[in-house]
Amino acid sequence: MSGRTPSLTPPADATAPVRHPDAPAPGELLGAHYAHCFGCGDAQPHGLHLQARAAEGVAITAEFTVKPEHQGAPGLAHGGVLATALDETLGSLNWLLRVIAVTGRLETDFVRPVPVDTVLHLEAEVTAVAGRKIYSSAVGRIGGPEGEVAVRADALFIEVKVDHFIDNGRPEEINAAMSDPDQIRRARAFEVNP
Repeated sequence: MSGRTPSLTPPADATAPVRHPDAPAPGELLGAHYAHCFGCGDAQPHGLHLQARAAEGVAITAEFTVKPEHQGAPGLAHGGVLATALDETLGSLNWLLRVIAVTGRLETDFVRPVPVDTVLHLEAEVTAVAGRKIYSSAVGRIGGPEGEVAVRADALFIEVKVDHFIDNGRPEEINAAMSDPDQIRRARAFEVNP
């Protein structure tokens, strides 16, 4: 195995994140970035259907309800589904920066079990930017913003060009997304992890 694991600690020369002037206003629902995304898309019958809203600064809030299709152990959310919810939430932050970025590293801490039928409330923020690297963190709470902490994550996203998706995705989905007449939906289709 070669290579190093990228650090989740921003370098000394990292800067504070700057919210893009055209970013959605605080409280605004971000909507699905792609209809077929497992995390936020409406076209995925067993997806998370995660809904994210812009918050103040370079932060968002999101919610999803754990359904029976999301369980691992009987009656409890699968850890991979919880990691997906964190990844989707963290990836949605990039819309506030107006960059296309993919997950480089995601480190998740599972604090307590999350039962089926629970609403998981997520909060995420970008903490630093260094060149193409975007550092962020998130927390998931059971039942609402004041609920018990269930999961936490720190992440490193890497800014990429749309060619990353064109070169690596299946042509039929890429072409469908690229030909969408809605410019915002077209741009958002490529905003988060592949």
